[in-house]
Amino acid sequence: MKIIHVADPASVAAQLRKATIIQDSLLEDAKAIMRDVSEHGDPAVLNYTSKFDGARLDSLRVSEQEMKQAYAQVTKDQIMAVKLMKQRLIKSELAILKRLKGIAVSSEGVRIDRMVKPVTSVGCYIPGGKARYPSTVVMCAVPAKVAGLKRVVALSPPRKDGTIDPLTLVAADICRVDEFYKVGGAQGIAALAYGTQSIKPVNKIVGPGGMFVTAAKLIASATVSTDMVAGPTELLIYADASADSQLIAVDLISQAEHSTDTVCGLVTTSDKLASEVQKQVESIIKNITRSDIVKKSLENNGFIVICRNESSCIEFVNEFAPEHLEIMCKYADAIAKKIDSAGLVLIGPYAPSSASDYSLGSNHVLPTLGFGKSRASLSVLDFVKIVNKVKVNKSGLAKVDRSIREITSAEGLLNHYEAVKARMNEKKE
Repeated sequence: MKIIHVADPASVAAQLRKATIIQDSLLEDAKAIMRDVSEHGDPAVLNYTSKFDGARLDSLRVSEQEMKQAYAQVTKDQIMAVKLMKQRLIKSELAILKRLKGIAVSSEGVRIDRMVKPVTSVGCYIPGGKARYPSTVVMCAVPAKVAGLKRVVALSPPRKDGTIDPLTLVAADICRVDEFYKVGGAQGIAALAYGTQSIKPVNKIVGPGGMFVTAAKLIASATVSTDMVAGPTELLIYADASADSQLIAVDLISQAEHSTDTVCGLVTTSDKLASEVQKQVESIIKNITRSDIVKKSLENNGFIVICRNESSCIEFVNEFAPEHLEIMCKYADAIAKKIDSAGLVLIGPYAPSSASDYSLGSNHVLPTLGFGKSRASLSVLDFVKIVNKVKVNKSGLAKVDRSIREITSAEGLLNHYEAVKARMNEKKE
């Protein structure tokens, strides 16, 4: 991990962000694949699945028999863990949804009811590749089901033998996913966006992925709604001299093991802590699983930023806008109040980002690449729309008649006012 002494935190954060942008060449590659899928459907999807995943498939859809067989390949404890994740997330999402019920405004002859309506269908992208993510099935499907969606689709890249990880399938069944398909990458996103002979298109696409999937989602957003830019994973830790260097080191490693393009960093005012964390990371890496991925990730994308004071650290955090932010310092709650830009804020030594990935009740589908400046985690809000139902009587329309006349005249849209005027001049028979 490189150590950077910072005088201008905002500019350094912006410079580090430049290294995470999606390259034009990646967008072009994704666009070519998606165009092929749009034009040819299943044959193109099957071809790319063979090319990129090494799996030759006869059918894209996971069968009921495959779902049933998956249960024989997982343990009772694993099923319990998935159910606990689901239960905690349902509680969290319902708390949001209940706040949206019964919103109405009534004033001077105008009544506006704000109705919560679910999106009709959603496609959930579940990453595969070098890891398995049954937890992501829970994070995507549960808020959708709480919202009341009629059709929840999931897809994930298959293993070389043409199967999907059994716990991922079990999680999908537990979370009542309606359809599951063996397809990943840009071809999977294209199938969800444009549809194929086997896969009907959806109204929205959600879920995290690597840079290629993220690029595909950006392209798909011209055709279908998407949740956010979500991937690759990011973790930034703000810590002072009182923090435990070992805890910081294991947390950085825990996120770095996702993939080689993960971004993990520490921001602090303490040279001593920075040195201790670097030593801890180097020591721990020697004896861990997935060490090759962790080493490459931290070598390529890891950093330790040393700022002059607390306010500079906060400025750096807000400009960098990390996916996960851990705060490990004295007066952590006070620091948290000053953070405006982060996908998820984890406060104190007992809130590692790895725990938030699973069973705390928060959602681990979070904005990356700096989009923490404008949005937060996936939630039930991503699966509903607020529909306004407006009812007006003649008296209520009369109250705004003059205002409408003035603004329509200013905009040069005079016929807009004529529609109001006709009602004002209407005579009762």
